[in-house]
Amino acid sequence: MIFFSLIFVFICLLGKVMAAVKLQHSWSQIFTGETITLRCEIQGGEGKVWKYEWTAPNTNSPPTSSEYRISRVSVSHSGDYRCRGSSDYLLTGWSDAFRLTVSFPSKPTVTLQPSWTQIYSGETVTVRCEIQGGEGAQWTYEWRAAKLNTPPTSNEYRIIRATESDSGGYSCRGRRDYFFSEWSDIITLTVSYKPKAKLRADNTAVPVGGSVTLTCSVNPSSSSGWKYYWYRDEKSSEALTTQDAVFHSNGQISVSQEGLYRCRGGRGNPVYYTEDSQSVRIGKTVTASNRPVVTLYPNWSEIYRGETITVRCEIHGGDTEWDYEWETNSMIKAPNQNEYRIISASSSNSGNYRCKGRMKSSQHETTEWSDSVTLTVSDNVHSAASLTVSPDRVQHFTSDSVSLTCEGNFTEWRVRKFSEDGRLYSDCRRMTGSTCNIHTSKSDTAVYWCESGSGEFSSAVNITVQNDGNGPILVSPVHPVTEGASVSLSCSLRTQKILSNVFFYHNDKLIENDPRGELKISAVSKSDEGFYKCQYSGRESAQSWMSVKVTVSGADSSSSPVWLTVRLVCGVSLIIILLLLLYRCTTTNSETFSFT
Repeated sequence: MIFFSLIFVFICLLGKVMAAVKLQHSWSQIFTGETITLRCEIQGGEGKVWKYEWTAPNTNSPPTSSEYRISRVSVSHSGDYRCRGSSDYLLTGWSDAFRLTVSFPSKPTVTLQPSWTQIYSGETVTVRCEIQGGEGAQWTYEWRAAKLNTPPTSNEYRIIRATESDSGGYSCRGRRDYFFSEWSDIITLTVSYKPKAKLRADNTAVPVGGSVTLTCSVNPSSSSGWKYYWYRDEKSSEALTTQDAVFHSNGQISVSQEGLYRCRGGRGNPVYYTEDSQSVRIGKTVTASNRPVVTLYPNWSEIYRGETITVRCEIHGGDTEWDYEWETNSMIKAPNQNEYRIISASSSNSGNYRCKGRMKSSQHETTEWSDSVTLTVSDNVHSAASLTVSPDRVQHFTSDSVSLTCEGNFTEWRVRKFSEDGRLYSDCRRMTGSTCNIHTSKSDTAVYWCESGSGEFSSAVNITVQNDGNGPILVSPVHPVTEGASVSLSCSLRTQKILSNVFFYHNDKLIENDPRGELKISAVSKSDEGFYKCQYSGRESAQSWMSVKVTVSGADSSSSPVWLTVRLVCGVSLIIILLLLLYRCTTTNSETFSFT
């Protein structure tokens, strides 16, 4: 009877006393390398001394205490853990299984919000450390960054009003108790000066019934997230709307109204703005009936050295008063005049001439450019003299050193120039032998040629001195390019000889929408002749004329032996005819005539 009573008591106690496995830490995830402790708790068995048994994966000697400590846990420790306790005549049942899952921690990743690795001074960016799969874990974060003297311990590092000193590499790792994750890969953040927007126009005058396309951009092109804002006229702070322009893809609009346009870029929240672009003046082309015409008086397209000719711009229709604009490779300028007179022409006056008019009453309204008229000034004698320029380009900066060297079978030389204001200078201030050395200033913009002691002249060349020290110049050849030859045009700053992201224009037309470092023409043709200029960072160079020399049978027709022989024979024949006529006139005057 006593035996059955004890069994009954044992069963009753067994039903009230229960074992349970619990994780000592409050972590929802366990990673390899960490140290953990599992505890066997017997509920309802307080006050008794218990012995413990454990079942665990991959172990032959589980502990007999209430705690199961695992140092440097690995994936092989994953599995079900159970325990039970015994005390005197009491034995609990096995606890419910505690499922332990051990994971490899993911390598942290550094991200940027917004996701721009290129930012600008004054912008705000958040650097964030993310551990995939460890979102629920309680991590303390460590950062590596050049500027961080006291790095944060949170997963975010917010940079407000960034400066250039914030540039550099950022990496992070997570820490939990004595466990460390790997270091993340480094992400590089670049902080640059506040950028200036660039504005380009495919034309500077709105054609009749048409429009002009404007393109706004921010360099470098790798920067992203920009929205563009457009403005007309300098004092206007109101951005253009769809009522003012046709908006195309981000960064392009079409406008049909004349005015002074500018743009800027903005991104982020709050919006960070670039500096305004340079303004571009868009004029309005007047009706086709007002298209100007260039005429020559006398109407000779070929004249000879020393002759006088007048080049005139004529605009027909109406009584409108015009200001005039000329494009020509001649150095003789006539602003606001409809004509200019070339006295004692030289080969430097050869070239194409075109003009347009701008209304005096509305400077936004212009005519189209006239068709070009070609004027050829012939020396009528093959020159044995030549002039070389070093460096070999038309445009130069102020304070550049430029050498002009006369070449030919002569012992005496002088370099002559015809200046922008129409003055003729006979001597070079610094002449050494056959070389004239110039330390350039604005007054050195002129046409230059060599003259030998015996009166032989070289072909003339144009030299233009850039007055704007911060603007670019076009690097183009001084002498005409032979048809079929290759030529390369580029853009240069005083402080930087080789530029990329350059736009090139031929006769005021953008050659391609994509910027480049140089303009290469592999085989020059006559159609490549004309005015060229380049644009860099919103600044334009002056225009320079590139002439193309047409060859006959591989040689310059004006200097081939055949043509020289023909000219010599014709010249001798002409002299003989003149002598015969003179003799005939002399004998006739000595006779008396009578009519019957």
